[in-house]
Amino acid sequence: MTRNLAFVAACIFAGASAAQPPHKLSLTYDVSYNGIVAAELTEVLEHDGKRFSLSSEGRGKGIGALLYHGVAKRWCRGEITSAGLRPLEYRDQRGDQPATVAIFDWARKTLTQEHDGKNETTNLVPALHDRLSFLYNFAFQSAPDLKPGKEIKVTLTDGRGLTRFQYKVAGREMLKTPAGELETVRLVKQRENQDDKGTEIWFASGRDYLPVRILVVESDGVRIDQVLTRIGN
Repeated sequence: MTRNLAFVAACIFAGASAAQPPHKLSLTYDVSYNGIVAAELTEVLEHDGKRFSLSSEGRGKGIGALLYHGVAKRWCRGEITSAGLRPLEYRDQRGDQPATVAIFDWARKTLTQEHDGKNETTNLVPALHDRLSFLYNFAFQSAPDLKPGKEIKVTLTDGRGLTRFQYKVAGREMLKTPAGELETVRLVKQRENQDDKGTEIWFASGRDYLPVRILVVESDGVRIDQVLTRIGN
């Protein structure tokens, strides 16, 4: 009897640790500038449990569609590990401009960034992600350590250079969005000085820690707010 209970418990916890988002899903966001919706962003996640790809496309909406006719595209692919996502390639293209590229070589421990006709290779650093894979990394961790007060350090590449960030978990809160009311965990970027932009990110703790809102406050006070409007297959 005891052995049977132990076996059942082991199966339950094994299943919990292997929990991942659906193999394919899409997230759509409205992006507003000082409260005025100016763009729509659609991100698509696909994975098979071992490898993943992420794509992101942003287009003007409302007044933004009148001012900007291009498409902002980001894409990345990589591997899924026990610690989360490990990116292999990242691309960022704005309109008709050439894409910036980041290539991660984990075997050689190098990062190659391609931009403005230049190739720059540097050593990999700890907790390195591109700007897209970082937002979905918690979704592939079996038990993300996001208790209030926890500090999270990460280095991000956009294909042009590396930027180090430090976030602090502010706590859990219910967040109302057009996609519904969601229980979330809020991360707040630690600002180094008054001129540094502020960033807050809300992850849906009941929906695989998917990103549901990103608020950026520029140094001049402009508020850029990306809010989830729907989740699809």
